[in-house]
Amino acid sequence: MKISELEYKALFIRNEIMRVAVKNKAGHIAPSLSCVDILVALYYDIMWPYKEKYPYELIYYRDRLILSKAHGCYGLYAILADLKIIQKEIWEDMGKATSILKGCVEYNPEFRLEAGCGSLGHGLPMAVGLAYGAKLQGESYNVYCIVGDGEMQEGSMYEALNFAYEQELNNLCVIVDANGYKAMDRTSVPYLIRDDDIVEINGHDFNELCSAIYPYSDGPKVIWAHTVKGKGFSCMEGKAYFHYRIPTQEELELNNE
Repeated sequence: MKISELEYKALFIRNEIMRVAVKNKAGHIAPSLSCVDILVALYYDIMWPYKEKYPYELIYYRDRLILSKAHGCYGLYAILADLKIIQKEIWEDMGKATSILKGCVEYNPEFRLEAGCGSLGHGLPMAVGLAYGAKLQGESYNVYCIVGDGEMQEGSMYEALNFAYEQELNNLCVIVDANGYKAMDRTSVPYLIRDDDIVEINGHDFNELCSAIYPYSDGPKVIWAHTVKGKGFSCMEGKAYFHYRIPTQEELELNNE
């Protein structure tokens, strides 16, 4: 896709998130908004073969995404609904008590939800395992993992990264959604293994996102994507108290002034 098309798609996905989440009173809107551009770049431009609805026989060979910050999943659901992998009526019910789509991603192969990651710190180790397994079996698919910057304080993340570097998993790309918050508090930038291999970018700039994700090195790639929590809605941007809280109609109207 052209950059302008990706930007338009991101705007559409953000509006879908807000429309469905507010309608159904689903929290965790702000952490879902910060990673929208990352998800749009992956699903509409980079990951194969998500750019179009693909035949069933190709499902095994697809690239995989693990959303380790599983509470930021509304953008993922909206994209999969837009791609007609999740049925529209199921997306419209997201956030209701009876909904198939949960507030944190649960494993559902029918919807291409590759892993359940409700407990932070588990998604990256699973992504590393997928990438390692692909290498052992001689498979060509790539594994992408979106993690939160607060989540990077989990010890399991560093153990997984250590193993990924040791095994030279160049089929693995880890993207940190660095929105500066962990729930209701600010995050400090943690020490990362092999700091010299980390690429820092603006996580809302599609030129930077696409150029950073595409090239692969001799080992895993780690991208530190600076983002804004609540991106796209001025009433929520960079405000810790909107981690789970749902904006009021009056607050949403401020966005249009």
